[in-house]
Amino acid sequence: MESKTILFSILAAIVALGIVVFQYFYKQKAKTKIHWYLAFLRFIGIFGLLLLLINPKFSQKSYTLEQPNLVLLVDNSVSNAKNKEELQNFIATIKANNDIKERFNLSQYGFGTDLEITDSLLFNDKVTNIHKALSSLKEVYAREQTVTLLLSDGNQTVGQDYSYFKPDPSTTIYSVVLGDTTKYQDISIGPVLTNTYAFLKNRFPLETYVSYQGKTAVSTVVSIKMDEQVIHREKINLSDQNNLKTITVQVDANSVGLKNLVVEASTLPQERNRVNNKRSTRIEVIDEKTKIALVSNMLHPDIGALKKSIESNEQREVVIMASNVPTEALDDIDLFICYQPTSSYKRIIDYIQDKGANSFFITGTHSDFNFLNSLKIGIEVENGYPQQEVFGVMNNAFSKYDISTFEMEDFPPLLSDAGPVLITSPFETLLGTQIKGVDMQEPLLMVVENANTKNAYLLGENLWKWRMQTFRNTGDFANFDAFAGNLIRYLTSSNNKARLNVDYEKVYEGSSNTIITATYFDEAFIFDPNAKMNIKVTDKATQKSLTNPMILKNGYFEADLSNLVAGEYDFLVTVENESRSASGTFVISEFDMENQFVSSNSRQMEKVALNANGQAYYPSQLNDLLQELISGDRYVPIEKSTENIVSLIDFKILLAIIIMAFAIEWFIRKYNGLI
Repeated sequence: MESKTILFSILAAIVALGIVVFQYFYKQKAKTKIHWYLAFLRFIGIFGLLLLLINPKFSQKSYTLEQPNLVLLVDNSVSNAKNKEELQNFIATIKANNDIKERFNLSQYGFGTDLEITDSLLFNDKVTNIHKALSSLKEVYAREQTVTLLLSDGNQTVGQDYSYFKPDPSTTIYSVVLGDTTKYQDISIGPVLTNTYAFLKNRFPLETYVSYQGKTAVSTVVSIKMDEQVIHREKINLSDQNNLKTITVQVDANSVGLKNLVVEASTLPQERNRVNNKRSTRIEVIDEKTKIALVSNMLHPDIGALKKSIESNEQREVVIMASNVPTEALDDIDLFICYQPTSSYKRIIDYIQDKGANSFFITGTHSDFNFLNSLKIGIEVENGYPQQEVFGVMNNAFSKYDISTFEMEDFPPLLSDAGPVLITSPFETLLGTQIKGVDMQEPLLMVVENANTKNAYLLGENLWKWRMQTFRNTGDFANFDAFAGNLIRYLTSSNNKARLNVDYEKVYEGSSNTIITATYFDEAFIFDPNAKMNIKVTDKATQKSLTNPMILKNGYFEADLSNLVAGEYDFLVTVENESRSASGTFVISEFDMENQFVSSNSRQMEKVALNANGQAYYPSQLNDLLQELISGDRYVPIEKSTENIVSLIDFKILLAIIIMAFAIEWFIRKYNGLI
């Protein structure tokens, strides 16, 4: 207990005694035996109150001897299996050393994808993440004196570059380089990057790279095949200084379907690892070109402007036709644009309504509004108004899609003779109408949605002037073309919403990341976490099937198919007690990242050790490593003291004594008539 606390306690006793003497002996002349009892009780009460305020404490120190930690961090991946015997002997020797056991707290961890405590090594992890393992250990042994022995071939397949890992100052890392450190000549193909989908008759990019390990200059032939047919071949030269070459080609998509793409480099005469000379992927070629009919019985600059604008997207094709075109020519049309319709359009508009197709009506000074009103297409326009110039006003509250990038600065007016509009279906105004600077509170361009169709209506002609003004403003047509393209994409998109959606890759490189996810919505299109979903996977080669339940995760269902071998598979996702299902096809390639390396990566293993005040060793240097650990001055037990501060009094007991003392005093004084 501190001297200051003792001094305060003595002072409290003196003060309490002084108060008692003053109250019971100085002021009170008669001194009976009862007064002595009362004085004692008063002293106890006052002294106890003062002690509560002082709260005296005392400290107690305990000393412990803390040994440093020795952590064996062992690479448990497939690539390290060839070093199994050497590694097990190394670990057994360390664990059997009595000096090590006396000096360190010994523990063993294995790692591949994640860090885990283990005494047995299976070498079955299909990826290696050394940086993640070191980071996890840093959290486990934070602020503790720790020596880490990293036992690995140094070949990391995923994660951050571990050679730059910086541990805590109290941690030292020694790396033990396993496997063959001899550098052999080796050619390898990098990941093949391309699109998931390509459109028919288009070209899609394919990019990869070829890397070389070796001292002498070599040449190799790189070929790219699509469905076993060579589509590109080139010879490249590589050397120790120029050891990487990027391959970029444009591939023609000439037929519909899944296409297997293989990039392969010819092998070198003395090359030992030929597995990494080939890499493959898949792409699906689809024919989804949107075909749009622009129906017009008149010549007008708007026709050409619309065709140019819509076809600025190569996936759209505009066919200009008259209203008397044969019905057979309309079957493959995705969207109908009726320009300034009159009564001669009746047959084609009847076809649009019978088919339930989406449409875009553009009216002008040559339109027949009486005819349009009789068709009951969702709007009615008052007739008999004179021709006048109308300006478009952006509706910033439009919510169907984003129009914020469309600029209408200095846009000229359109020409229209349309009167007020009565709209009988749900609609949204995209552009409002302004005449002579007055906002008419009438739509100029609007979209109308019914149960199964989408329609747009523009009440003005001379759109070509808007496109030309865009060119004057910016030097290109991009602003107007993007505006028209967004409208066309909205009109050609389907209204149907899928309640069951499945997300997967066409090609998985190895089975380690073969994950298929799905979402299922109820009738109100709210995610249903109570649904029971199953996936049936069928091997196309053997026709063997496997059915498993899908696991509910955070907002989706997941199927982990990492146990499948390389091959081509069909799958079917079903919902129990529902008729909905989704299917697809995927391929697991024979690619194995762990088999891409021939030699150990001694350079990075040395670097990570030096960054952590350690050193790199090889299995043959086991005795040197043991000598460093046993005799090193850095690894000695640390004496730690723990100070435990305890209150000298229990305030509950002291409070009870104070109350009891004052209560007894009051009772005695009351009983003897002293109050």
